[in-house]
Amino acid sequence: MSEHQELPLLKAARREAIAAFAIWLAATIFSLGYCFTYGYSRDPETLTYVMGFPDWVFWGIVLPWGVCTIISTLFAFVFMTDDELPESGNG
Repeated sequence: MSEHQELPLLKAARREAIAAFAIWLAATIFSLGYCFTYGYSRDPETLTYVMGFPDWVFWGIVLPWGVCTIISTLFAFVFMTDDELPESGNG
């Protein structure tokens, strides 16, 4: 029996999916960790504001997800490729 070769298109799609998941996972872990550490059990007297947001919201949600949006945009335009679909051979 011949050895089954994985399509290059499938390899590229898997690589892109893993990279997108890694970006999402890193942003989520950072946001949850930062917001839990600096947002809960905090004395309200120490609360400061950055651009109208409480500081822990700005540094834990607004900034990292803004950076994540920029990284995702660069990822889509630079890293991802547009490949042709292979011929199916059934028709």
